[in-house]
Amino acid sequence: VHSTLTLVDLAGSERVEKSGVVGEQLKEAGGISRSLSALTNVFDALVDKRSHVPFRNSKLTYLLTDALSHGKALVLTNVSPEPEFAAETEKSLLFAQRVKKVELGKARRDVKYKGSGTAVGAKRTA
Repeated sequence: VHSTLTLVDLAGSERVEKSGVVGEQLKEAGGISRSLSALTNVFDALVDKRSHVPFRNSKLTYLLTDALSHGKALVLTNVSPEPEFAAETEKSLLFAQRVKKVELGKARRDVKYKGSGTAVGAKRTA
């Protein structure tokens, strides 16, 4: 049995004008925003069940190709109850709502067989 766990932290995807970042941090925030946009495009394609899903539009989506094509995905969204973060919280919740519509299908077990015809780690049922 082969499993892969991929964790992605999109911290720093907040609006640049609010955060006041400059220099390298500004460049990094721009990259995160582009990756998040590409990820949104992938989720939209999956929701619409399009024949082409743009996994290669960013490094992030390319790395998530297998997880979003053949696995299960869980997205955790951090929100704030503070009024000053209402706009960011709303954006986060709208993104989560969009992601929730994605149906990846039933998780399947990728089982490797050894000579006897019985899956390694599998239990036989009589």
